[in-house]
Amino acid sequence: MNALVYGGDGTPVLEKRPVPQILAATDAIVKMVKGTICGTDLHILKGDLSTCTPGRILGHEGTGIVHAIGANVTTFKAGDRVIISCITSCLSCEFCRRGLLSHCVHGGWILGHRIDGTQAEYVRIPHADGSLHHLISGASEASQTMCSDVLPTSYECGVLSGRVGPGSSVAIVGGGPIGLGILLTAQLFSPSMLFMITRDQNRLKTAATLGATHCITFGSTAAEEVMALTGGRGVDTVIEAAGVPGTFELCQELVAVGGTIANVGVHGCKVDLHLDKLWHKNITIATSLVDTSSTPMLLKLMDAGKIQIDTLITHTFNFKNMAEAYSTFESAAKYKAIKVIIDFVAENGVH
Repeated sequence: MNALVYGGDGTPVLEKRPVPQILAATDAIVKMVKGTICGTDLHILKGDLSTCTPGRILGHEGTGIVHAIGANVTTFKAGDRVIISCITSCLSCEFCRRGLLSHCVHGGWILGHRIDGTQAEYVRIPHADGSLHHLISGASEASQTMCSDVLPTSYECGVLSGRVGPGSSVAIVGGGPIGLGILLTAQLFSPSMLFMITRDQNRLKTAATLGATHCITFGSTAAEEVMALTGGRGVDTVIEAAGVPGTFELCQELVAVGGTIANVGVHGCKVDLHLDKLWHKNITIATSLVDTSSTPMLLKLMDAGKIQIDTLITHTFNFKNMAEAYSTFESAAKYKAIKVIIDFVAENGVH
């Protein structure tokens, strides 16, 4: 099969690999139909995650068709159309029982990280019963790739960790797929003000159409603009969704007394925490890795048409054109890209 591999030099490499096999009775083999690229994949290519070693097949998102199952898989069968969760969960270890699926002793975030991932024609899914979801009928298959990672990460790590509530003010710093996903799911709690702050002017325009009440260009005057709009009070919930030092600095400038900073971005270098300015403000700083426990609920909302996320899909590439897909996603502002979809249909004949 064809697979996209982390080469260790900043560039993904398309290679021929054997089709994965069942290794445990709880495994499933999934034939990929739709995939996508995550900002975390870019972090891996930049060498920000030393736990991912060269030779690893990238990717932790997508949809497909169950090709084969192990003897102990009970929820899925060959031929089922499924969504692949970015988090692998055994459902029975200490952390899974506590709801911390991302820290599953036998799984967690391993796809495209510690084991081979979804940017290949076939992928092995350990603990399939806890790591797959059936496709729904009320949304396109491409949009359902967002339930692999984007939507649950946005909702759990941004909205829930940020303690968004009715009438509260929310600032999202970073306008990528996660930032825009936070914008969509924050509205489930009816905040009074929703700031989107990013450099990308195309994404600011998109944010305005998706419900942002204020769209602000990231830069030296961003904090001043937000303070003017909040009467100098600041923002109840500030969500860092970019993963760079400058955006976390801005979050600290924006947070109101008694507010929350929720960090969602993946940081590949150290950032400064200004406790000299924050120690007396009664704030909470939350960090988290997505558990995907909200995925069934989010799928119900998508099925009912309550969350419309197709707007975030801006480009589609055949799998054989993965190099172009990565180039487009990495230069998002240039190509007006938000989320790119990888179509395996032309590659493997799935219909």
